[in-house]
Amino acid sequence: MKIGELAAQTGVPTKTIRYYEEIDVLPPPERAANGYRSYGPGAVERLLFVRDARTTGLSLTEISSILSLRDQGESTCNHVLGLLETHLKEIDDHIKSLRKTRQQLASLTERARQLDPADCTDPHRCQTITETGFMPTGHASGSRHLHQVPPARGHS
Repeated sequence: MKIGELAAQTGVPTKTIRYYEEIDVLPPPERAANGYRSYGPGAVERLLFVRDARTTGLSLTEISSILSLRDQGESTCNHVLGLLETHLKEIDDHIKSLRKTRQQLASLTERARQLDPADCTDPHRCQTITETGFMPTGHASGSRHLHQVPPARGHS
């Protein structure tokens, strides 16, 4: 089958299929006399596995490690279990961090509701944020969270 047919059967765009070939997640297909890619039924199964594994949050590197074990005829169950447990722990840690951030934002929001805008006289600072001792920072996972910092000078 041609790449368009493979894409239609799996729901994976042709550009993604080509990328998976480049990074060896999908082995290079046979080529027809006209140079077109020609995929066998194994490509459908492999691509469906990759698609489904991606929906679980596994990275392409992790998926490649599973496929490599499969290609060598080894069992992948324990390896997959370890990967899933790692992702579950990461999600639990992220949820804890988000809960803490939410509590801090709720406190900040409540404080902001009680402030008088007439008291905001510094054009370079927001009294809502600087007076509380919190300021936003980036988080390694790409989310934003708040952390404690000393209050600005001259403010109590």
